[in-house]
Amino acid sequence: MSEKLSEPNDRRVRRTRMALRAALISLLPKRGWDDLSVHEICERANVGRSTFYMHYQSKEQLLADGLGDLRKVLMVEASERRRTSPKTLPFVRGLMEHVYEQRSLFRSLIGRGSGHVVQMRFRQMVLQLVNEELSLHVDQGWERDAASNYISGALVELLGWWVDSRTLRSVEEVEQFFHNLTSTVIRRL
Repeated sequence: MSEKLSEPNDRRVRRTRMALRAALISLLPKRGWDDLSVHEICERANVGRSTFYMHYQSKEQLLADGLGDLRKVLMVEASERRRTSPKTLPFVRGLMEHVYEQRSLFRSLIGRGSGHVVQMRFRQMVLQLVNEELSLHVDQGWERDAASNYISGALVELLGWWVDSRTLRSVEEVEQFFHNLTSTVIRRL
């Protein structure tokens, strides 16, 4: 592989990675994580397996890359919301909107039918988001760590329930419910 091709900002690299992510996103709801193969992802993205492995070591790394991008988007949105919203976890609205817009995808990511690897990666991403947000308000210590785990676990479970139950509850209702549940924990920190 040439040095130029390995640059993440190279247009060809971005295009290939976008095609691989789009393939993963389109196949997950239909196939599920455990049954999905790298071969199927490559077929859908119209790239060869060797091209896939030039960019990613595994489908887990492709998933982590996609979730990493989602995390970055949510943090940017959170910093914008932080200026206008008194809520302590401003990324939650963006995450819930994303989950709502992509319900079938998130049902396969965090619903009952998802694979353990996918759930763990998603949980790690949410934990990082909560921890980063709480670090702006609370000093490091066991209480912040415990609260971050508690809040992120509650959020992931709530989102899983929401996509599995196919409830007609709006983003606003579910977000308000979540903030009502967690506000006591956050105030005690």
